[in-house]
Amino acid sequence: MAYLIAGHHTGLPDYEPDQAKGRGLREILIDDESLLKEALAEAIPDNVLQHDPPSTAPLGDPDGGHLWIRMLFSCLVDADFLDTERFMSLGNAAKRMHSVSMEELLQCFNRHMEAFQANTSPTKLNEIRSELLKQSRQSAHGPPGIFTMTIPTGGGKTLSSLAFTLEHAVQHGKRRIVYAIPYTSIIEQTANVFRNIFEPLSDILVEHHSNTDADQFGKEKSWSRLATENWDAPLIVTTTVQLFESLYAAKTSRCRKLHNLVNSVIVIDETQLLPAEHLNPIRHVMQLLQRYYGVSFVLSTATPTGLDPQKDPFGRQLLEGMHSHEIVHRPERYYASLKRVEYDLPADFSNVFSWDDIRDQLVQHESMLCVVNTRKDARELFDKMPKGTYHLSALMCAEHRSTVIEQIRSGLKKDNSVRVISTQLIEAGVDLDFPVVYRALAGLDSIAQAAGRCNREGRPDPGQVVVFVPPSKTPPGLLSISTQTTVSLLTGFTGDIESPDTFKTYFNALFGEVKNTDQSGVLNKLQKDAESLQIQFRTAAQQFRIIDDRETVSVFVRYNKKVDQWLGLLAKQPERWILRKLQRYAVTIYRYQFDAMLHRGDLEEIAPGFYAQSGSGINDNALGLQIEELELYRSLFF
Repeated sequence: MAYLIAGHHTGLPDYEPDQAKGRGLREILIDDESLLKEALAEAIPDNVLQHDPPSTAPLGDPDGGHLWIRMLFSCLVDADFLDTERFMSLGNAAKRMHSVSMEELLQCFNRHMEAFQANTSPTKLNEIRSELLKQSRQSAHGPPGIFTMTIPTGGGKTLSSLAFTLEHAVQHGKRRIVYAIPYTSIIEQTANVFRNIFEPLSDILVEHHSNTDADQFGKEKSWSRLATENWDAPLIVTTTVQLFESLYAAKTSRCRKLHNLVNSVIVIDETQLLPAEHLNPIRHVMQLLQRYYGVSFVLSTATPTGLDPQKDPFGRQLLEGMHSHEIVHRPERYYASLKRVEYDLPADFSNVFSWDDIRDQLVQHESMLCVVNTRKDARELFDKMPKGTYHLSALMCAEHRSTVIEQIRSGLKKDNSVRVISTQLIEAGVDLDFPVVYRALAGLDSIAQAAGRCNREGRPDPGQVVVFVPPSKTPPGLLSISTQTTVSLLTGFTGDIESPDTFKTYFNALFGEVKNTDQSGVLNKLQKDAESLQIQFRTAAQQFRIIDDRETVSVFVRYNKKVDQWLGLLAKQPERWILRKLQRYAVTIYRYQFDAMLHRGDLEEIAPGFYAQSGSGINDNALGLQIEELELYRSLFF
């Protein structure tokens, strides 16, 4: 209780002062002992004093005590926010009311699917999709738990997962469905699919990520914006980062939604993209939610997840893993039926191609996608391509990327010539279909995901996936480890790359190299003195970052005239609704790049702590923010 009372305004404190700033709880309890005596001397209602002490231990005790306290903290701070809102803004409080049930969502989904399937041609691919959908509905009636949904690319994974979650929620009285997705580009795509399905219903979907647009009425808060604050909605679509960092958070604003995860169904889409260096904290909190808080999980992926318990040949535990139930009966049967591509692997992985060599191969195809490992590689190759080639990378703001993806999709539908150079942001779930895909050497899971953009609709002639060794060095860290693991596996390889057995071998080898699947050390901070609940909440929250933003800075680019208007408003009075408008025009860069751009006048401070491009020359209509020449400044600022 002391954690909650001390932290309900400023966030959960550490028990002992550590890396986090501020006093520890132990110090607060000693220094403020007089306040406790004063409180007890006041007239406290009898119904408070006469309650019996708790007779059961915290849920998940001892190792789960940290989540139990966060859940209580979430209840307290959300109630505090809502009570204040009812007093200060009765209109906003009234907007929060909604009455759409899981049964109504399922009925709406069934009506949509009946109309959809009535207009679907009877092809072999659609027969398989229909069969997978049927199996998903049937599996939903089993007991709650952790499930995997392994459906090859093209098998209708999004609709099948939605069918399972709705049926499972109705069967077991679950309160809401949460979709956690790795990339914002996929979130926007998935959210639009759901809006189309549930169009007859209102106020059911909350889209919560950094690129979510604010409402169109300035400071006025819409229902969806209010529901974003505490996830009090039937259907949530959010990022994997938002979900798991919130489960280890200490701040009130991030914690207040956690109690609304209780008794829900959570879908982890593209599970293979969960970061290997954080898998044990992720696994730990998922198992707590499933065992003690009524949460069912669906691990949705086109390739095996690698989250099964992993051991090396000597029996050493590499990853504790999670035991799950497969929704699709014998999913390996469908890989051959849904096989859409052929792989062209390097005969010799030491044979490096120049960008000129790769360009010469790419231009032989009227439509193709080439995926490379870094933003710098994407620019270097793009500069060598013919006019009309598209470029995609995270140096383009979200609005820019969305516009380009729609242009690419439109061109492909019209059978126009469409050539695209992209970083890996296009790999997971972006619904684009190319006849040919080139992939720079990377982890086997990344190669398979790139292949998912090739021949998605299963045309009779198989698509072509070409893997090549690029001239640039592989960035250090997990990408380097996964690349070397792939080279070891594929050298002399004669089997089926997309076979589940191949991925099992790959992940076993990968986790043998990663070695530490809790590199932030967060579990030690939360469990070291768990018996006495001496927990380092704030330090753990600072250390557990799926995306470490401590060495990066977000800047706004002047992509269109709207940005100038909102920047002008931001300069006058920074307000949250303006920042939400501007989020779709933000680009994240390294701090040394930020320092160099600021030094030479390419950036200006619009409001305290908020920066935007100062002129028109540093944002390119094709490439986005121009920063590559700033590599020269790295030694000065990094």
